[in-house]
Amino acid sequence: MDPSAGRFESAAAVIFDLDGTLVETEQIWRDVRRQFAVQRGGRWRDDAQETMIGMRTAEWARYMRDDLAVPLPAEEIARLVVDGVVARLRKGVPILPGAEAALQRVAGAFRLGLATSAARPVAETVLAQTGWAKYFQTVVSADEVARGKPAPDVYLRALATIRAEGSHSAAVEDSSNGIRSAHAAGLATIAIPNREFLPDAAALALAARTLPALSALDAAVIVSVLRSRYEARS
Repeated sequence: MDPSAGRFESAAAVIFDLDGTLVETEQIWRDVRRQFAVQRGGRWRDDAQETMIGMRTAEWARYMRDDLAVPLPAEEIARLVVDGVVARLRKGVPILPGAEAALQRVAGAFRLGLATSAARPVAETVLAQTGWAKYFQTVVSADEVARGKPAPDVYLRALATIRAEGSHSAAVEDSSNGIRSAHAAGLATIAIPNREFLPDAAALALAARTLPALSALDAAVIVSVLRSRYEARS
């Protein structure tokens, strides 16, 4: 592989996270979950949303049942909360500044995939509302793999379905669990920290590059990150 070429061989791809990276939906998840927990007779903790970031649907539903004491079956909690989030998103998706332009810039040089912890109905609603489905050659929800983030499963599935190699590819992430997941899958990870749910220092140390915002992300940055990785291994 010659990283100076500007376009990489067919084994390369860029895999994006969704919540907190391209759209600011973590606050929607927090608000819907908090209201649901309290209204249904459970409780809420200040660290609850941060704890659930990266969990698969079954995992956060069990957390709400067991740790937040919501007195409903986990399957019902999952269904009702996801329905609530989808209803909110249909009224408008809170797109992060620069997301559309960043996708356009990167898609001009790389194949793109999406690896999200969100339930597929949530991801599909976001893509339908934004028109972003055209950018992604694969979309994988963590509900479709054995383990959620920070385990590497969702990134490994995205790489497999897009027929890309982690050693030649990059991920774009915002959270501690997401950065750990992409790093564990072998991707060069570009961190764009979510300002409300900041990743911890140990997770940021795993990132190949940290950017202040999506406006700083383009193909040249990804080429630079992959070139540095290639040279370090040579």
